[in-house]
Amino acid sequence: MDIKALLSRMTLEEKVGQLVQSNAGQFIRNDLEITGPDGETVPAEELNRVVGSVLTFEDAAQAKALQDQHMAADRNRIPLLLMLDVIHGLRTTYPIPLAMGCSFDDALTAECAEIARREASACGVHVTFNPMVDTARDARWGRILETYSEEPLLNCRMGAAIVRTTQGQNLADPENVACCVKHYAAYGAPEGGRDYNTVELSERLLREAYLPAYKACLDAGARLIMPSFNALNGIPSVANPWLMNRVLRGEWGFDGVVISDYNAVMELVPHGVAESLRDAVRKAMEAGCDIDMVSNAYYRHLADLVREGTVPEAVLDAAVLRVLQLKNDLGLFENPYHGASEEREREVYLCPAHREVARRAAEESAVLLKNEGILPLSRELKRIALIGPFAEETRLNGFWSRPGAERYTVTLPEGIRALLPEAELILERGCGAELGDLDRSGLDRAAAAAARADAVILTLGEPENDSGEGRSRAELTLPGVQQELAERVIAANPRTAVVLFNGRPLVLTALEKIAPALLEMWYPGTEAGNALARLLWGEANPCGKLSAGLPRAVGQLPMPYNRMNTGRPKPGPDDQAVPFTSCYLDTPNLPLYSFGYGLSYTRFVYESLTLDRDRMSKEDTLRVTVTLRNDGDRAGKEVVQLYLRDLAASVVRPVQQLIDYQKVMLEPGERKEVHFEVTEKQLRFWNFDCEYVSEPGTFELSCGWADHLLETKRFTLD
Repeated sequence: MDIKALLSRMTLEEKVGQLVQSNAGQFIRNDLEITGPDGETVPAEELNRVVGSVLTFEDAAQAKALQDQHMAADRNRIPLLLMLDVIHGLRTTYPIPLAMGCSFDDALTAECAEIARREASACGVHVTFNPMVDTARDARWGRILETYSEEPLLNCRMGAAIVRTTQGQNLADPENVACCVKHYAAYGAPEGGRDYNTVELSERLLREAYLPAYKACLDAGARLIMPSFNALNGIPSVANPWLMNRVLRGEWGFDGVVISDYNAVMELVPHGVAESLRDAVRKAMEAGCDIDMVSNAYYRHLADLVREGTVPEAVLDAAVLRVLQLKNDLGLFENPYHGASEEREREVYLCPAHREVARRAAEESAVLLKNEGILPLSRELKRIALIGPFAEETRLNGFWSRPGAERYTVTLPEGIRALLPEAELILERGCGAELGDLDRSGLDRAAAAAARADAVILTLGEPENDSGEGRSRAELTLPGVQQELAERVIAANPRTAVVLFNGRPLVLTALEKIAPALLEMWYPGTEAGNALARLLWGEANPCGKLSAGLPRAVGQLPMPYNRMNTGRPKPGPDDQAVPFTSCYLDTPNLPLYSFGYGLSYTRFVYESLTLDRDRMSKEDTLRVTVTLRNDGDRAGKEVVQLYLRDLAASVVRPVQQLIDYQKVMLEPGERKEVHFEVTEKQLRFWNFDCEYVSEPGTFELSCGWADHLLETKRFTLD
């Protein structure tokens, strides 16, 4: 399609229409939840003639119906872009992104993206609002579940893997889907951990910790990017010319589509940076926002702004061309349905191959936090008590799972019975998991059930919709009376393994003191029950490592593992306050469980870390060898983490910074060498003048995990 010729035939209103996105519910009936208010109402028949894109539809039949209605009304027969949030699976749901970060497995993340791509394309999705790669260091923010880590490197690598897999080699292939990276920029650092709240960051910290993952996804080929809701240093991202024109378009050379978040253009008015909706449109267009999601602000005002010369028509044309180019690259002018197919939906949705990947992902993203010989459970146990508010729960998929996902979830009893059909299960809820639920009427029954069981599986956490967009929390302890339930059950039967289902790091300080075993499952998705049963009985060996640390107290937040040192660092044991040093009087400085931590049913021994040289030039590659041994009697996977510390620089540098990782499999007794290559680029940082540089000096390389570095060697950069 000659899109420039097409543009020349379009009226001003038709051009503007290409920059307007509407909810599918405006044109066709569906019951999908939306995540904000609709914008100014426009009659559906009027809008349908020119609208450029639609979001939030249900299936291939709706995708085709939407396209048919629009193509019949549009005199230019320009197909719609159909967009949907496919965050961690469509029908087959795999673990939430924060859990997938715990897998430290780029290849497994790509496998999961593959099943999501196949199911989404069959549904008729052209663009997915994924990956979300906001660096998040504050668990009060509910959307931490949607990102991969507090660590930029994990977000970079996993986000790029998703983009490459989802988009494929040829976007026109009906099974490929375009990616929209979000939320640009620093959405994961809101003041007070409260969603949509303002963000204040120095440019140096912004470039150091928050921008790299967005750029990594764009470098991997992502075709769209979404500005974040928040004001960044006083200017909302959707109207921030420095962020979008200077950095995104200028420095990074991005030539794809920029789409606002839900109603974000209209929200420039309550932000207080636009006097009116018309003024908001001007500011968003000047900043380079191509598509206005659902507010209808562009539809109402953009044409008038162009007619009067406030917004140059050349600016409008450039935005429209970017949208038309994306449609052309997707092959929509030749095939408006793209991959939408009811037959393919039946073929790929929840198929055995997809379920197998989802189960394996749930197993490898689970983190064993504590184990005093309780796990794995013996197959000889006859009577198992399954207790807690999640004992029979189906909503174990996470906030961004599709409506109805719970219908396909393998429950915990189903998973256990499939693995151990002869075992007797005693089921007791005990209490609710909801905030403010103080009903203690089930505690006695739960304790009695625990007392007569051979072992107890105690399921605790937070309800599926208590973490996610708009789900910020000021307190992060277990909701309701779950801690009391744990105390009663563990007192009745110390052979208790606690299993946690949650979308954010919780404060588990009180629970950790009494629980003999703690297994963090997050929201594991469709195969929850099967994955948990295999983990509990040792058919699968836990290998997840925390992608975000678990605080001892909410007052520690934000709590980056790669923190800076101070001029008065606290000496001595972490649990002792030292006057006039950087510490708390009432809690240790360090988290309860640090970034990168996770146990296994076997024991890995780090025997040595060696460097092939102790000095390197900027042109050299430093080769690092870590020797690892499986000292246990089970095969297992270990994530070998490589950390860097710059001992003296022109600005304060982190006490530890992850620069690489590898996941390796070792049989019992096996010894393996793991090799890394370190280049000068990995030693760079943003200096005071926001120049990306390395500086000569002494560095440390370590392996282990944050706050527990097992082996360390020094080298010098000349």
